[in-house]
Amino acid sequence: MSKQQLPVVSCCASLQSAPLKEDQAIELAAAFKALGDPIRLRLLSMIAAAEEGGGVCVCELTPAFELSQPTISHHLKLLRQAGLVDCERRGTWVYYWLVPQTTDRLAAVLSRPGKGSIEPLPLA
Repeated sequence: MSKQQLPVVSCCASLQSAPLKEDQAIELAAAFKALGDPIRLRLLSMIAAAEEGGGVCVCELTPAFELSQPTISHHLKLLRQAGLVDCERRGTWVYYWLVPQTTDRLAAVLSRPGKGSIEPLPLA
């Protein structure tokens, strides 16, 4: 698997419905690995929260971090390669939006069918 293009998660069954096959585990691990960094997780949440209006400009994301613009762009690239976000250039800026199919698949694999709503983890 090349570092340039990580696969988009293609399984939707929960962990409790059947054990994951090796290829499914590899695909899921790539997406979860992209979310394993606090910066990328924050970026994804910012993009998801600002979805209305056709995406969020990278110029709106960068000021929220004490990181350089190239570092933010690198994190966004990893989220894009994992299939979690997509983007388009509009003039000199790049706009990002969530790919709900991928986040829905990640949520589905972790869901526990028949268990009702799940309380969020308390924030420290």
